Amino acid sequence: MNRAIEQGYQCCLRCTRLWPREATACKLCGKPLHSRTPKSIQATTAHLITAILCYFPANFLPIMQTTQLGQVKDSTILGGVIVLWELGAYPTAAVIFAASVMIPIAKIFALGWLCWSARFGSPQPAEPQTRLYRTIETIGSWSMIDVFVVAMLVALVQFGGLLTIAPGPAALAFCGMVVFTMFAAHAFDSRLLWDRIEP
Repeated sequence: MNRAIEQGYQCCLRCTRLWPREATACKLCGKPLHSRTPKSIQATTAHLITAILCYFPANFLPIMQTTQLGQVKDSTILGGVIVLWELGAYPTAAVIFAASVMIPIAKIFALGWLCWSARFGSPQPAEPQTRLYRTIETIGSWSMIDVFVVAMLVALVQFGGLLTIAPGPAALAFCGMVVFTMFAAHAFDSRLLWDRIEP
């Protein structure tokens, strides 16, 4: 395996230009050079912990508040999924459940496991772990679909005293959870997974 670090080079994390390991800054874009992202595992772990702290209020507090003829009804994410399922909107309920409940927690567990593997090693090869990381980065933004649905309903369903929809306190926590999992994925340096492999 001929990696840049083994050949005495390091890659600029901004413009991806290769430079000798002795160089301290990229002459092309001026960014300081590091063979690996500094404190990548620590930053990823900190973002994951913050995302976990946001996960519980995001799922247990109401994400949407519906006022119909003076009666206020709060809906959590799971409550909204159950209502959609009972109404027969099975595809919509399945998409919201997957994107708003399953994907965020799967991302948290997967990134936590990748951090553990990069720090302490894992018997699993680095290639499937790298594919898992790229999958997490690709699907990350789709977790915001529930917030998009609430935002669209808030904008479109405003009928004075008859029916109004407003975002609940869980909307902010949910946004925080998704954003911090995206930050965690961005902070993780997947090259650390390959460093434990013998050259």
